[in-house]
Amino acid sequence: MTTLTTDTTQDTKPAKTSRDVRISPDGKWRSFPKVPNLLQYVNTGIYFGRVKIEGKIFRESLETNVFTTAKLLLGDYIKKKQKLAARPIAGTFAEARANYEKDLESDHTLKDTSKLYRRNCIKALLRSWPELDALAPSKITETGCRAWAGKFAADYDENFFNNTLGTLRNILERAGIGRDENPARKVKRLGVKQKELKLPEPKQFEALLETIATAGARQSRHCADFVRFLAYSGCRLSEARSVRWSSINFERAEIRIETAKRAKTSSASNLRYVPIIPPMLELLKRLKKANPADDSTVCGVGECEKSLTRACKVLGIHRITHHDLRHLFATRCIESGVDIQTVSRWLGHSDGGALAMKTYGHLRREHSAAMAQRVTFGK
Repeated sequence: MTTLTTDTTQDTKPAKTSRDVRISPDGKWRSFPKVPNLLQYVNTGIYFGRVKIEGKIFRESLETNVFTTAKLLLGDYIKKKQKLAARPIAGTFAEARANYEKDLESDHTLKDTSKLYRRNCIKALLRSWPELDALAPSKITETGCRAWAGKFAADYDENFFNNTLGTLRNILERAGIGRDENPARKVKRLGVKQKELKLPEPKQFEALLETIATAGARQSRHCADFVRFLAYSGCRLSEARSVRWSSINFERAEIRIETAKRAKTSSASNLRYVPIIPPMLELLKRLKKANPADDSTVCGVGECEKSLTRACKVLGIHRITHHDLRHLFATRCIESGVDIQTVSRWLGHSDGGALAMKTYGHLRREHSAAMAQRVTFGK
């Protein structure tokens, strides 16, 4: 609930005489005969709107403890509820879903990847609840939503579960079901646990590169160089694919990156600049000799997932992905003494380092143990 600030210049008490206020039998609520549809929760002083529409009672916080403000907000609250109640309910969930998908496709603020993700949520929802499309939205119950959630949560991770649940909620609201009556909103989201990073140690990483480069495939050495580029730059996969030699500034020792993960509604720049660290400089000089054209891409391949998986299996180490190489870059930078806020900018985060602190605040045990040896209490 929104934090409230009390305005001491206004009357936060409901009334001065007992004739103006009524107390509920349980002592929790105040009502006001002169102001119908207005309630006050005794314990917190927060005012609520309460209205009955077509036999259903709606009660919602007005998010204020000021009586005069609550009276002003009450009218808008009642109009909003009446408008929602008048909204037509879709005949079937399939009809509501089709309307939601039309809205999704026409939303100019969403990227194509975001739209694709939502469509995948819908596909997973229908696979896990085959009868859903034929149901009338008004017949979808809290019990049914909970039964679906129990099965779905067992098959998918927390993030995908939460996003699919959110999609179900949105479709039901698109069908005309009010937020308070939405049965999917009775199902709680799952807590998302921070992923434990299992990254290769320096010697393991060198062995990984050698294993990939000598695998014998036609693109083996290109794959090894692509792994190096990802690990030395912190680029996302799609960002690394688009880096051309015209993006490399050897004089300023930096790489211009077109940030891939940027909301269309954001006013932040879609470009960022990543410094060329020593191992990256060595890699770029070697690659430049083989491919000097400015309009060509720096890396000879655009993915190396299979090579990574095979090399990890051969070496008997934990499997890593393209994105893990981005984590490896950030971890090595922080272990080398670069502050998290700077690393966050290199990664293209726009939250001032909050996500980086959450992700990389606890580095590997080996580094932690090494740092612990520097702590003394004597002279």
